[in-house]
Amino acid sequence: MKHTLIALVEDKPGVLNRVASLFRRRAFNIESLTVGHTEIPGVSRMTIVVESSQAGAEKVVQNLYKLVNVIQVDDITEEPNVARDLALIKVSTGDGTQRSEVLQIVDTFRARVIDVALDTLMVEVTGTEDKIDGLVEVLRPFGIKELVRTGRVAMVRGSSSGAHYTQSIF
Repeated sequence: MKHTLIALVEDKPGVLNRVASLFRRRAFNIESLTVGHTEIPGVSRMTIVVESSQAGAEKVVQNLYKLVNVIQVDDITEEPNVARDLALIKVSTGDGTQRSEVLQIVDTFRARVIDVALDTLMVEVTGTEDKIDGLVEVLRPFGIKELVRTGRVAMVRGSSSGAHYTQSIF
């Protein structure tokens, strides 16, 4: 089962390396890792997706707490949450004859074209992993020239989610 872990960490050099090393030492493959600043100065948020059993995920959470720069860790897999990925896809439009077909597909997936060249379109899509996988598969026959994905970012729904850490950190 894929587990989504949210870790709040001090925004200091080497923290990402220590977290990634913990997963390596425990032989867990990180499926997705997204890191960014939070609303709290000096604190970053890591969204980590890992394939693991429930017991394995609990062990990872316990081990993350042992790292000095880790402030808070939550496994939000079973909680109601909103999760999104972002992808940029450069797709071939041939000599331009397939452009309208690609544009219809992009519109159907509620994606947007962010760059146009003579023989390619660059598409931006945000949504669930399944939505992005679906768009990639539909565009594959046209010829995907380049593809990049951000990895999952997630938040627990409602007001009780991560608000408890804001007061307790500083």
